[in-house]
Amino acid sequence: MAGPSRAPLAQPFPRPGRLVEYAYRELSIAANGTPEQIKALGDLRKLPRPWDPPSCTHPDLRLEIWVWLDDVVTWLNHEHIWDTEGFIPSCWPEHPHLIHDLAVLADQRRRAGMAHTSDALEDWHRYALPAFLDRMRDRLKSHCENGHQAWPSASRHARHTSDPHRRKRVSVYKADVLPEQATSADLDRNGGGPPVLTIVDGDVLDLSTGEVLE
Repeated sequence: MAGPSRAPLAQPFPRPGRLVEYAYRELSIAANGTPEQIKALGDLRKLPRPWDPPSCTHPDLRLEIWVWLDDVVTWLNHEHIWDTEGFIPSCWPEHPHLIHDLAVLADQRRRAGMAHTSDALEDWHRYALPAFLDRMRDRLKSHCENGHQAWPSASRHARHTSDPHRRKRVSVYKADVLPEQATSADLDRNGGGPPVLTIVDGDVLDLSTGEVLE
């Protein structure tokens, strides 16, 4: 009579989904393919990079990224975290800093596991994982220990992105790159405030007047 089944002593690293694997395949071709293969990929700058989730714009691919990272977090917490202090919180998707870090950590662990020697995996254990955990503890501190908490810096971010503060920074930028154009006429056109600038096709455009500033 067979005994009770038991889980493996060490769980394998989660594999990403089909679309994520395809993205990795295209990136491998971009790095090592023939000139013809590379040309067939089109603009290499637009290739999705799983370690940088914002670059993965297709909804299906993006969903696969989130599912994979969720599996990776579960795996990390089970295989590498013993003390509760280093436990990755279940609210990690609500922490952009964790999303960015986890995507890179998962990518490096995937590549290390595919290497033909243990050197890359040793580096991941020795440097990448401890560095990630240190950053997480430093940023989260005691927040989210008993459930997700609102962003403590939300009010400061709102102030930073508010129009008065943004316009003040823009005026400083213009004074640095276009000092000869930072005249009183700019202030008069904007009711005493600095010009509202943007870059269109490499040209600096004053949104308040439509003028292209050379």
